[in-house]
Amino acid sequence: MTRQAEPAGHPEPAEPAGHPGGAGDFDPALAAAQEALVRAMTAGAPVPGGFDAAAVRAAADGILRKRAGEVARVWPILAASYGTDWPRVFAAWAAGRPTRGSVRDAWDFALAHRAELPPEAALDLALAEARWAYDGQGEPRRRRAAVRRVPGGVAVQLLGRVRVLGRGTRR
Repeated sequence: MTRQAEPAGHPEPAEPAGHPGGAGDFDPALAAAQEALVRAMTAGAPVPGGFDAAAVRAAADGILRKRAGEVARVWPILAASYGTDWPRVFAAWAAGRPTRGSVRDAWDFALAHRAELPPEAALDLALAEARWAYDGQGEPRRRRAAVRRVPGGVAVQLLGRVRVLGRGTRR
């Protein structure tokens, strides 16, 4: 079977607008602008030229509120201990920090505020530290055994089972 010639009057398809040379071309200037915009919305970087600063800041605020909600879902006692101030307090802390995932955001926040955590949140942090090894850099890893101070006692973890010993604890 042979291919028939295109009828006259049917030109070759045109390149899509804004994509000279095809969709596979890489535009370094566009990539740099996109990266700068993402950094401005997620890590507190300056708003790049050519963008509406108020709109970028509004998007950044929305992203911070979403992060606060995600952290509240993975570590509810931590968020509840701040009450209605949680979104504001978390956003103030997270504004210049890119996310590393909601679990690590929660853990990093708790570690940064360890001295001021209410007793329930301090207990929750101590129990997490008994179960997991986390250095603030890598991924948390399960511990085989650990002992951690908790408000009013001590948490002992052995092979995945945690017991709290002492007065005034509820776990």
